[in-house]
Amino acid sequence: MRYIKSYKNIIFSKSSFLLVSLFLLLLISLPYLIHQNFSKQVYEDTQAVEFHDVAIVLGAGVNPDGSPKLMLRHRLDRVAELYNEDKITRIIVSGDNRFANYNEPESMKNYLISKYEIDPEVIFEDFAGRRTFDTCARASDIFQVEKAIVVSQGYHLPRTIFLCEHLGIETSGISSTYQTYQGQNYYKIREYLAIYKSIIDAYILEPYYVGGDVIDLGLDE
Repeated sequence: MRYIKSYKNIIFSKSSFLLVSLFLLLLISLPYLIHQNFSKQVYEDTQAVEFHDVAIVLGAGVNPDGSPKLMLRHRLDRVAELYNEDKITRIIVSGDNRFANYNEPESMKNYLISKYEIDPEVIFEDFAGRRTFDTCARASDIFQVEKAIVVSQGYHLPRTIFLCEHLGIETSGISSTYQTYQGQNYYKIREYLAIYKSIIDAYILEPYYVGGDVIDLGLDE
């Protein structure tokens, strides 16, 4: 009897170890799996992009003088390419405006108008895109977007596409990585860890975001 009990304990211990190992392997692999899966929906240049009514540009910081920082400028340069090549008809510039002296969407809109002379009527400011989840949620809820192409640096796009698709938007992305950026390795590591937070937000927390009235993009005109 002791032998049988000991044998059962060994089997149980091995089974438990195997299950824990598989769980940890899955947990570690999640960011990689999401990155690999949604990378397939990322374009590297504008020529290959299919037509989308809407492009969403995510904020990436502004300088003290109110001008977009380098990474954000590159995102705006890329969306201007899409617009000028008739790949899109509407642009949502989404960023942070929690403070009176910090206004990412306004900076983004002004840049597109002043540098590329894009019609201000086709640029829509999302003043509560404080993070990627908020941008996707508000695009779906406030701007009623059903299909969009998101514009950001390449490492950021798989997670953004994952979130936007989870929130009901048929999404692709286009990379605005024009160069190697200062601190790029840090951003990539942070992005890897942020995928865990995005999974928790999407399936467990469903976090609060700033709501509001529906904004008509005028796509039916």
